Formats: sequence, structure tokens, C-alpha cells
Amino acid sequence: MSPRAFRRLEKLMPWLVIFGALAVWELVVHLFNVRQFILPAPSDIYQALLQYREPILDSSLFTLMNTLIGFGIGVLVGLFLGILIGSSRLAYAGLYPILIGINSIPKAAVVPILVLWMGIGQPPAITTAFLLCFFPIAVNVATGLATTEPELEDVLRSLGASRLDVLWKVGIPRSLPYFFASLKVAITLAFVGAVISETLASNDGIGYLMLQAASQFRTPLMFAGVAVIAAMGIATYLVFVLIEQRFTGWATRKQTMAAPAGG
Repeated sequence: MSPRAFRRLEKLMPWLVIFGALAVWELVVHLFNVRQFILPAPSDIYQALLQYREPILDSSLFTLMNTLIGFGIGVLVGLFLGILIGSSRLAYAGLYPILIGINSIPKAAVVPILVLWMGIGQPPAITTAFLLCFFPIAVNVATGLATTEPELEDVLRSLGASRLDVLWKVGIPRSLPYFFASLKVAITLAFVGAVISETLASNDGIGYLMLQAASQFRTPLMFAGVAVIAAMGIATYLVFVLIEQRFTGWATRKQTMAAPAGG
């Protein structure tokens, strides 16, 4: 196999795996005669997507908006806390245990409190998305700043650079790979937070749509909601992969694999 053919196959592999898994799923459902309300076939899920496309579209846009707003707030707060914690030992000692405690709380347990404060609907969904996504951003940015070599800092300080100069010109650029890597994790967690809140305290969104479908035993519609959430998560993940490659390509080592000879 030539290197060009190998690279083409590498790009096709995700699609081959997805469609292969769907084909096996469809075959298993029909061979074992699995009832639709237990496990619908992919074809049934596709029919549900077509039949309920309008409510699914409205719900998915509502969920996407909540997720992106919560994620945007999480990026700002996480970046600020990460820079603060990573550049100050006192801030690290004081804030890091609190962040660990906040992150350890199951967010489903926080939603009723948010409902008490904010009511049902969009505000709890945005807040839950924020609470789930800001922590990995803060931790990764702090880690990136903390891994700056002390020798490099000493050299720059000896040349007259202030602490702020070292942070702005060396620390933050060096932490960018950690920051963009954390965004790919945080955006998926933001979707989780928004959907959790919508299932517990909302009259809109994919989470609410799936809850209504479950109460009516419309299993294909439930799986259609899961498929839409997965598709939105993958799409936003890929967006941040492209952004990461654009801004931190200098820090990414290309993985080269030798193609089998003679094939």
C-alpha cells in the first residue's frame, strides 16, 4: 500500500467504523427479533429523525445555544482561574482545593438548587454546562503555566524581564497546547451539563424531548435524541481540533506511520 493510499484509508476509517457498527447493529436487531421499544434498529431511528425532524431541530438548537453560552462563560472563567492558579503558589494553595470540591459534586444534585434560585428553563441549563466545563480548562491552563522551566524564567529575569513579561510572552504561549486540548474535553462536558439540566428542569431542549419520549415509550425518538447529541458533540469537537491545529501546530508532533510495503 502506497503512503497516499494509506493516508486516504486513515481518513476513511472513522466512517468505515461508524457505518460498520450501524450495519452490525441493524443485523443483530433483525436476526434476534429484538423488540423496538427495547432496542430500535438504526433504520427505525432514522425514520424517527425524519418523522420528528421539526421538534428535534428546535430542541437541538435550544440545547446547542445553552451549551455554547455555558461553554463561553466556562472558557472565560477557566482561563482566568488557570492563569491565576498557575502563576501564583498562594492562589494555587487557596483555590485548587475549592475547585476540586466543586468538581466532585454531582451536577444532577446541583440542578434543584439552581432551579430554586433561577427557575426552570435556560438559566439552569447554561449554569450546569458552565459548572461542568470550566474545571478542565482551569486545570490544563494552570498545568501549562506550571511546566515552564525555572531556568528559562531565571534567564529572562536576569535580562530585565518582569514577572508579567515572563507570564505574557512565555508562560501563556507555552500553555496554549494545554488550553486548546482542554477545550475539546470541555465542550463535550458542556453538552452533558446542558442535557442533564434539561431532563430535570426545562420545558425545551433535547433532554426534555427525550424525557417526553421515554414517558410515551417512543424508544426510536429517544435514540434519535441521543444521536443528535452525539452528532453535535462530534461536530463541535472537530471545530476545536481544527482551531488547535491552526494555532498550536508548532507544538504538535506529526504521527507518521510507515505504510506496509508491497501491498
